[in-house]
Amino acid sequence: ACTALIREFCKIGRTKNASQIMGILEESGAVIDVTSYNVLISGYCKSGEIEEALRVLDRMGVSPNAATYDAVLCSLCDRGKLKQAMQVLGRQLQSKCYPDVVTCTVLIDATCKESGVGQAMKLFNEMRNKGCKPDVVTYNVLIKGFCKGGRLDEAIRFLKKLPSYGCQPDVISHNMILRSLCSGGRWMDAMKLLATMLRKGCLPSVVTFNILINFLCQKGLLGKALNVLEMMPKHGHTPNSRSFNPLIQGFCNRKGIDRAIEYLEIMVSRGCYPDIVTYNILLTALCKDGKVDDAVVILSQLSSKGCSPSLISYNTVIDGLLKVGKTECAIELFEEMCRKGLEADIITYNIIINGLLKVGKAELAVELLEEMCYKGLKPDLITCTSVVGGLSREGKVREAMKFFHYLKRFAIRPNAFIYNSIITGLCKSQQTSLAIDFLADMVAKGCKPTEATYTTLIKGITYEGLAEEASKLSNELYSRGLVKKSLIVKVSQDVE
Repeated sequence: ACTALIREFCKIGRTKNASQIMGILEESGAVIDVTSYNVLISGYCKSGEIEEALRVLDRMGVSPNAATYDAVLCSLCDRGKLKQAMQVLGRQLQSKCYPDVVTCTVLIDATCKESGVGQAMKLFNEMRNKGCKPDVVTYNVLIKGFCKGGRLDEAIRFLKKLPSYGCQPDVISHNMILRSLCSGGRWMDAMKLLATMLRKGCLPSVVTFNILINFLCQKGLLGKALNVLEMMPKHGHTPNSRSFNPLIQGFCNRKGIDRAIEYLEIMVSRGCYPDIVTYNILLTALCKDGKVDDAVVILSQLSSKGCSPSLISYNTVIDGLLKVGKTECAIELFEEMCRKGLEADIITYNIIINGLLKVGKAELAVELLEEMCYKGLKPDLITCTSVVGGLSREGKVREAMKFFHYLKRFAIRPNAFIYNSIITGLCKSQQTSLAIDFLADMVAKGCKPTEATYTTLIKGITYEGLAEEASKLSNELYSRGLVKKSLIVKVSQDVE
């Protein structure tokens, strides 16, 4: 009855109450079996209180069994505490109590992640010598470790050895190596592996075909990718959106938007429904191709197609509208997005602020900047570059400088573009003295001036009527290799 009560408290996360029940049992001198301790230890592990679980393990009045250690070891490995896990394992092995294959696999996986596959193989061999019989999941963990460690040929050799260990590799074993072969550009070896799979009766999965399609599309081999797609039904598999998406992306990359839409229709006709990734690929391609109106239509139809637009969908189309000068439509779409409950992120605001500043709508851009900050979104370097550049272009250099001084508050280090924007604005308003101060600040802060910085300053000095001084400065900068000869010629002509 007490074990049942401990279990119920642990189930609902009340480990403190469960521990109190155990304490009462211990103080009463009652005989507590290993099951009761295991229930409490498991409860602590599930709630993340691993130190409490270890304390219970240390004070147990009976010998822990494999289940006790399994709970603790799995919990420690899940939390990246491999060193502690190995100490507990050592204690377990000393007591002649050996972990089961699931726990062995968890330990080997954790060792792969923290110490590499070499150390994991040592543990694997030690566990086998202690009588633990690895299963295909264990072997797959090691194959994954070899692949992630860049030891692909060893992974292939290990795969071939599996039957001698009494284990037949499964489709997951092959898929991991197939993916690594494709990532390494070893297409012929990938096809050989596929042929070996089929010869040995290991049927490829949808994932197998998708790995191949994705690789071929990335290499621009769309014809071969289509051949692989057509192979799928012959092996009893229906292509899914992950089969079609790389192809649609491939057609879009080649500016074949019409072909991409054709395959979207083929996809639907085969009972495979596009996901948001599919539509986002098309929206991006349409906007890049200047077909923003078509993108707006597709975006408006997504919900009726059972696919809710994502923030990426809206950001893509808003950006497309701004780039073709449809500012009002972009703002309306932004407002629609907010009404639908999608929270704008820093990318959304950067897109709109930059778009507004490019068409001279500085006041509205600043309003959105303030709204963004009010919502707790911190401006990044892209935001600051857009704002300073936009305000300077509009001749609002005072406002640009004011915002420049806020950068420290945002922990943003100004880049050359930001300094150049302000220096340009100051020179245009014939404030070259202040522009020189900004150049000095730029150098003092470790931001290297560009050729554009010096060119702008020299032009500013020239336009202020100090052409001779500008000529001397340009010659000095040219001798140091900081500006081109064409600038010297230009300044010399202005002096004449």
